[in-house]
Amino acid sequence: MASSPSEHEIQQCIRLGCGRGPVRLWRNNTGALVDQQGRFVRFGLCKGSSDLIGLRSLEITSELLGQRIAQFVALEVKTPLGTLSPEQRAFLRLVEKLGGMAAVCRSVKEAEQVLAVVGPALLDH
Repeated sequence: MASSPSEHEIQQCIRLGCGRGPVRLWRNNTGALVDQQGRFVRFGLCKGSSDLIGLRSLEITSELLGQRIAQFVALEVKTPLGTLSPEQRAFLRLVEKLGGMAAVCRSVKEAEQVLAVVGPALLDH
């Protein structure tokens, strides 16, 4: 019996499959470590920030007709049974509140659907 893909495998497939054309996606590793000098170093955007971040090019259709803007994209990648931490949920809600695209994706197909929609994506509740 074949095992389900890991979160890392899903992330890679989404990043490579959806990060082209009007969308660019980058892996956002977050965490902390102690460096060789013994200093505590945090990395990544912030605690709870999404696995994949990026930009989606959008065309404005009214008074700014023809101009393009880059919309911030935050995709939290989960396995079919994976759950969001409170910090991850808060980060996605903040991105959406400020006009970005935020979503939980469990497959490449979900990511493709989310990135194709106009307007806010639905968060995993």
